This record gives sequence, C-alpha cells and structure tokens, in this order.
Amino acid sequence: MSTDLTIAIPTYNGATRLPLVLDRLQQQIEAEGINWEVLIVDNNSQDRTAEVVREYQENWPPFSPLRYEVEKQQGAAFARLKAIKMAQGVLIGFLDDDTPPAPTWAAEAVKFARMHPEAGAIGSQIHGEYEVEPPPDFKRIASFFAITERGDKAHLYTPQMKMLPPSAGLVVRKEAWLNCVPERPFLSGRSRSSILNSEDLEAILSIQNGGWEVWYNPAMVIWHQIPRDRLTREYLLYLVRSTGLARHYIRMLRFPKWQRPLVFPIAWLRDLQRAIFYYLKYSKTFDQNTINACEMEFLRSSLISPFYLWRNR
Repeated sequence: MSTDLTIAIPTYNGATRLPLVLDRLQQQIEAEGINWEVLIVDNNSQDRTAEVVREYQENWPPFSPLRYEVEKQQGAAFARLKAIKMAQGVLIGFLDDDTPPAPTWAAEAVKFARMHPEAGAIGSQIHGEYEVEPPPDFKRIASFFAITERGDKAHLYTPQMKMLPPSAGLVVRKEAWLNCVPERPFLSGRSRSSILNSEDLEAILSIQNGGWEVWYNPAMVIWHQIPRDRLTREYLLYLVRSTGLARHYIRMLRFPKWQRPLVFPIAWLRDLQRAIFYYLKYSKTFDQNTINACEMEFLRSSLISPFYLWRNR
C-alpha cells in the first residue's frame, strides 16, 4: 500500500520541544483510510533529541511508523531536502519542532490535496502561542514568525499577490518538489555559517514558478510556540535582518533572468524611497518602539541585500 502522507519534522536540539509535537501527532483523528508516517530529520543536534525519538518509537502506535534520520549538513534547507529524499509519502507535510498541529491537521491536509490535484504546496493557518506578552503592535511583524491568519476561507496564492506561505505547516506534493526545486539550494537557512533566512520561500517559489498551484488552507491549523528569548529586542532585530538580507534573491526569483537587470534598479530605488520616508517619519521613536525599529531594520537590510549577496556569494 502506498503512503499518502509523510509528516516530516526537521529539528536541531529539539529534545524539549519535540514531545508536544509528537504527542499531538499521536492524537490525530479523522485519519481513517489514510496511510501516513512520521519522519524526524535530526540536523546535528547536540542534546537528547535522538534519545527522545527512541523513547517515543518504543511505544509509538502501529498505524503510522515513526522514523528517524540524520542530516549532517547544517541548515534547515538541507534537512528538508533529506526529508524529501527519505519520505515515502505522495504528500510531505512539514512541521517544525515547535509547531504542534490540531487533531485534524493530517486528515485535512490529505483531504485538501485530493480535492486540488494541481496544488503543489498547501499552507496552514498558523497561530502564535507566546511564553510572554509580545511587544505592542507585534502583529505588524508577526509574519516573520510564520504567523499566518488569513481568514477562514481557502484561497490561491497567485504570483501577482507576491505572497507565499511559510514552511511551517506546509504540505507539498513530492512530485512537484522533485520536478521544480533545485537539488542544491542557494539559501540554506540560518546556521553557524549563515545569517540568511527565507530558504523556505526559495523552495515554494520554485514550485509556483514550475506551474503548480500554491494554496492557503485554513482547516489545517498549527500553533507556533514562541519562547521569551525570541521576543527580545535583540532577537527581533536579528530575525528581520536575516530576512531582509535575503530579499533581493527571493525577489529576483519571480522574474525571468533577462528581466532581472531591468527590474533590479527600479525595485531598489523604490526600497530606498520607502526607507527614507519611514526614517523621516519614525526615526525619533526607534529607541523606544521595538516594532518601528524592526520595520526600519527590514527596510535597511533589504537595501543592503543585493550588495551583501554579491559580496558573500
């Protein structure tokens, strides 16, 4: 019997975070008639991640195998590539080790994919669960944490929207990934050797550019657990900076190669205009208002992005 769905969980030092996700997966309902498995991809963890997985394997229910693989090359993109390679499912659903799913997440993913055979990627509805109260106006930068609350109706992400779902809670059709996503990604994800973010958008945009549909499915619900240390001013600035520095590469992927030299100066000048206007309007608030400072840092990093990439790559 073929496997309908592989739920892949890339993790790095996830020993304390994985149990909640694995507990939720054991509690999946409405999955009768679905053949599915769970695949942990350990990206060089230095904690008890392997032991935690082994403990769960000893008592894991037989209806969905729990498998464990190691990816030595550091970076979220490489962990996802390993998951794609090892997954047995027609569909591959990605969960982060801090994104526990709703009880019907697996069933809703397979149901939606069967209803939309042209869907190469399907994004979840993602809510935030915060250990401490986030800064005022946090919603303005919540998307940097993959928070995706776009209503209760499914909708298609068109190229004109210039918007895509994050990798957390993303379900991809393995065929679409293998046919469209480069075997060697340009962006690998934040690691000890790289600050650059947005490696997930590189893969999803490749699927969309390959002619597959990309959808938002609000019935697929997950929660992003956000600890207090990720809500500090220092971390928030680092997060938006890592996304901004990759923005030029992601933006250019939306255009044919011959158009990129023409698009680049126009887009860069628009970014410069936005940054100048924003600075003139809010510069006196940056020391006190973390969200304003983050938005300014994203604009600044976006301006630097093409030159940073050329110098470092």
